[in-house]
Amino acid sequence: MSDIIRISHLNKSYHGRSVLKDLSFSIPMGQITAVMAPSGVGKTTLLRILMGLETADSGRIEGLEELRLSAVFQEDRLCANLSPVSNIRLVTGTALSREEILSALSQTGLSDCACQPVRELSGGQRRRVALLRALLAPWDLLLLDEPFKGLDTDTRKQIMDYVLLHFHKTSGRTVLLVTHDEEEAAYLAGNVLTLPTPAAI
Repeated sequence: MSDIIRISHLNKSYHGRSVLKDLSFSIPMGQITAVMAPSGVGKTTLLRILMGLETADSGRIEGLEELRLSAVFQEDRLCANLSPVSNIRLVTGTALSREEILSALSQTGLSDCACQPVRELSGGQRRRVALLRALLAPWDLLLLDEPFKGLDTDTRKQIMDYVLLHFHKTSGRTVLLVTHDEEEAAYLAGNVLTLPTPAAI
């Protein structure tokens, strides 16, 4: 199986404190890969570097150049005055019909608030909208940063099942999930990388 991305000897420091040190691994194409590490030790920094939002101090990342990326960070980054439908339409354009978007919202327990301004939604509802928006956007590589944080047990299971269903319907695409939750990693990922801390990530 070929790799979609290869990361070699990646380093990143802030004010003399190393958060990524000599990090090397590959992400296989067409799989959900989970990167396991405790909270607060550089996982978000890794995703921000992959997204081009930050620059590594040194090291090499191969394979990103031609990829369409979509991401869910720990902040939802939604347009507060728009509805869930309109937030999703911002990234899908006309590729999905309104009915298809409403169906996705229904499958994730959001049908009752589909047309409300996002600012009126609960934190868990906003989290689900952010994840749906990223999933339904056009992408080759999806980056997920603790995407189920703050969700109750039943909702988390519902959303993880939706992620798996959506992923398997769109074969050939790749997901990188960073988490400290072993249950999430085992349930979702076909490939799990456990990285040492704090030296590696």
